Amino acid sequence: MSLFGPSRKEPFGTNADVMHQAVDATLADADYQRTPVPEKAQLGFKNFVGMYAGEHTAGTELMIGPLFVAAGVSAFDMLLGLLVGNLLAVLSWVLFTAPIATRERLTLYYQLERICGRKLVVVYNCVNGVMFCLLAASMITVAATAVGVATNISMPQLDDVYPNSLGWVLAVVCIGALISAVAAYGYETVSHFANIAAPWLVAVFLALGIIALRQFITATGTEIGSFSDLWALANNDIWKGGEPLAGKTKFTFWHVMFFAWFCNIAMHLGMSDLTVLRFARKSWYGFATASGMYLGHFVAWIAASLLYSLQLYEDPSNTEVLPGPMTYKVLGVAGVICVVLAGWTTANPTIYRAGLAFQSIVPRASRFSVTLFAGALATVAGMFPAIAMRFLEFIALYGLLLMPVGAVIFVDFWLSDRLGFRSNYAERTGRSFNPAVAIAWILTLLLCFASVIWGGVQIYFISLPGWLIAAVLYAVMSRILYQSDKAAHAAANA
Repeated sequence: MSLFGPSRKEPFGTNADVMHQAVDATLADADYQRTPVPEKAQLGFKNFVGMYAGEHTAGTELMIGPLFVAAGVSAFDMLLGLLVGNLLAVLSWVLFTAPIATRERLTLYYQLERICGRKLVVVYNCVNGVMFCLLAASMITVAATAVGVATNISMPQLDDVYPNSLGWVLAVVCIGALISAVAAYGYETVSHFANIAAPWLVAVFLALGIIALRQFITATGTEIGSFSDLWALANNDIWKGGEPLAGKTKFTFWHVMFFAWFCNIAMHLGMSDLTVLRFARKSWYGFATASGMYLGHFVAWIAASLLYSLQLYEDPSNTEVLPGPMTYKVLGVAGVICVVLAGWTTANPTIYRAGLAFQSIVPRASRFSVTLFAGALATVAGMFPAIAMRFLEFIALYGLLLMPVGAVIFVDFWLSDRLGFRSNYAERTGRSFNPAVAIAWILTLLLCFASVIWGGVQIYFISLPGWLIAAVLYAVMSRILYQSDKAAHAAANA
């Protein structure tokens, strides 16, 4: 089967604002929610480059980088793991998500509704909405750490689970309320805010890394005359490859590679970005995701790692992962502003998407009120630092919960006819529930959690076999269902 779309020449798209409004048409009250995106609305490659660069250079990068250091990763494992893992992530978008997106040109939600029916889409939206709120909570936590720079509030430690001071709770409430208000006013406000901040954030992350490295060189008294000198500094002082901090899993190359690959599994192998890439003129535009992977998930993670390593070098007892104080030490007020904006630019659309996921469950509720509810849920969750302090595990769990749905869509689109059943079961039969999807989803999660809890498999490594298990289960159950369901058989033949 061909992995790429039509080869005809098309002019490039124009405005990044148009891209931001279009890619979430299913989330905003826009057109093409239940129809394919027409040719006139399709966008060029440059639009996707800017969007992915901005989306993946966010406040959470300031948590992920330090947590790699806390996991005792070595320099070789860190750098090679990020290079390989991010490449695999880009290829997953290019080879799995984009071909389906540019052929069907439907939102994830409508594509899923045609396969599994309305009832399971409601379940998916509920899970997705809750996970979006928890993701936004970690971003609110990141932004709230900037408040501690100017105040004397007690901020959370690396192993804290519950809020440890009234000042911290008030800081989270203030930040969360502001972010929720912006999100509730609609996607245009969210998009405008992000478009202004995103280019500046990329430059600030780069500056953070360069200045932190200079300060590291000064603090260690190292003379850098060659690449080997720089590599020695990286090995001996930045990413030492020693024992992890208390309560953290020891990271190797495989941990870094699989995390970089699967931290966005919900988007690529989980097919969530069908909604975004349905606007791409050609499927190879999936390569635009490299801007996000290598600016955000490479440069920004390394820069954040440098900040935390510098902090540990100067005071080994200071194991706090607090982006606000770390960036202030390196870049002053600009660093604090970066932390606030980096949290806001991703928390805003995340809360907005969470609200719309919940609104699909209770369609009579107004988008404004439901978004405020999602923001309130995210704000309360943001008071509990455990979500942000264990962000690597949370992201792995997020992807694990949603990835079976991507396997279902992949099998249904590419393999259904070859395996002896017809695609789009719910649409063909007019039914609101596809038991094959439910069985594949539930059994996959049960097997994955059993492997983690009782089998000793770390959560970072379970998503790939889980995706394959979901694909096989869905194929087998769909064939059994199709052969035994006379109504489905008659409808398909008709």
